[in-house]
Amino acid sequence: MSDQDQQQPAPSADPFAIAQPESADLAVADADALLAELLAGDAVVRELVEEAVIEELVEEAVIEELVEEAVIEELVEEAVIEEILLDELAEAEEVDPIAEFREQMRLAPGDWYVIHSYAGFENKVKMNLESRISSLSMEDYIFQVEVPMEEVTEIKGGVRRQVRRNKFPGYVLVRLDLTDESWGAVRHTPGVTGFVGHGHQPSPLSVDEVTAILAPVPEKKAGVPGSPNAGGVAAAEPIHVDFLVGDSVTVVDGPFATLHATISEINIEGQKVTGLVEIFGRETPVELAFSQIDKN
Repeated sequence: MSDQDQQQPAPSADPFAIAQPESADLAVADADALLAELLAGDAVVRELVEEAVIEELVEEAVIEELVEEAVIEELVEEAVIEEILLDELAEAEEVDPIAEFREQMRLAPGDWYVIHSYAGFENKVKMNLESRISSLSMEDYIFQVEVPMEEVTEIKGGVRRQVRRNKFPGYVLVRLDLTDESWGAVRHTPGVTGFVGHGHQPSPLSVDEVTAILAPVPEKKAGVPGSPNAGGVAAAEPIHVDFLVGDSVTVVDGPFATLHATISEINIEGQKVTGLVEIFGRETPVELAFSQIDKN
C-alpha cells in the first residue's frame, strides 16, 4: 500500500442517518413508564375523590339520622305534653257531683226547712204546696219543695227487686226565705201538720245536712286499685227486708222446707238470717238465705 492510500481521511458521519434500534426501544420504555406513572396518579386521585364522596355521604346520613331522632323526640315530647293536658282537662271536667251539689246549695237563696205531713201523703203535700206557691204568688219567697227518695233492694216473700221509696216517711223539705207570709203559706197547705222546730221560728237545716239528704247518688265506677271497690266491684246498695229479729217465718226452700223458724239474727251483707228451727223437740240455730224464708 502506498503512502497516499494510508493518508486518506476517514468518512464523516451522516446526520440524516436512521437511529439504531436500541435507541428506539429506550424511548418507548420511557414513554410507557411515564404513561404508567400518569395512570397511577389518576387512580390515586380517583380513590381520593371516592373517599371524599363516601365521607360526605356518611356525614349526610349521620346528619339525617340526628335530624330524625330530634324530630321523633320532639313528637314524643309533644305527645306527652298533649296527654298531660288531656288528663288535666279530664280531671277538671270530672267534678265531684256531691261537692258540686253542696256548692249549689250554699249559693242558692233561702234556707231548707223540714215540715211534717201525713205518712204516705208526702207527694200530695208537695203538689199542694207547689200549687199554693203559684196561686199566692210566693215564688220570690218559696223556691223549692222536695220529697227525699231512695233506691233500695227489697226482698219480700223470697223475691228480690229494686224499689224507689220515700227516704223519710212523713217529712217534706222546703227551701224558702222565712217570713210570716211564707210560713203561713206552707203551714196552711192541706196535709201539712207543722214545721219541725219551734213554732214560728223553726231551725233551718245546715248545708251538710241538706247535702246528705238530697245530694244525687254518684254513678258506680270501677274501683281504684287498693280501695275497697277495687276490681270494679260497686258499693252495695241498701237492702230492705220485711222481717225483724224475733219474727216468725216459714222455711220455703231447702232441707228445712215447711218448718217454722224464729229469727234470732239478720246478716244484711250476707243476705242471710239465723233462724231457730225446732228439730227433735229442740230449737236448733239454722242459717237460711233471705230467699228461703217467708214471713208468717
